[in-house]
Order: sequence, then C-alpha cells, then structure tokens
Amino acid sequence: MSIMKSEEIMAESSKSFEDAIQLAVSRFSKTVRGLASCHVNSMSTTIRDGKIDTYRVNMQMTFEVDAAPDKPENGKKKKK
Repeated sequence: MSIMKSEEIMAESSKSFEDAIQLAVSRFSKTVRGLASCHVNSMSTTIRDGKIDTYRVNMQMTFEVDAAPDKPENGKKKKK
C-alpha cells in the first residue's frame, strides 16, 4: 500500500504558464522522490507597463511517502 502526500507550491516564469509548470516539476523533483502528479489550482500574472511580466501557477504536488525502515524492538539490534 502506498501513502501519498501533497504540498502546495507556487512557481513563476517570464515565458508562459506551461514553462512555469515545467519549472515547478523540475525543481520539486530535485528534492522529493516519487513525484506522482500535480494539479494546477490557479494561474495568475503580474503586469508591468501594460504587458504580462510573469506567469504564476499555484499547484498541488503529490508524491509517495517512503516506507519507514524497520526498527528493532527496545532499541536492540536484531539477531541474524
């Protein structure tokens, strides 16, 4: 059985929404193993001098939680 966890993040790009999403996935994958999916919660832009300056996405990133290693009982090493 897998246990999944999700984190909300925000990413931005000066190119496009698609680029902002790809940057988020690439960066998140560097620090979290088992990235399974992302859901774009919202998209927005910042405007400067009447033009789009940045494309922003708020995303829910879902990843698998690693199983905890077996712990010996009472802190003792297991006999082989």
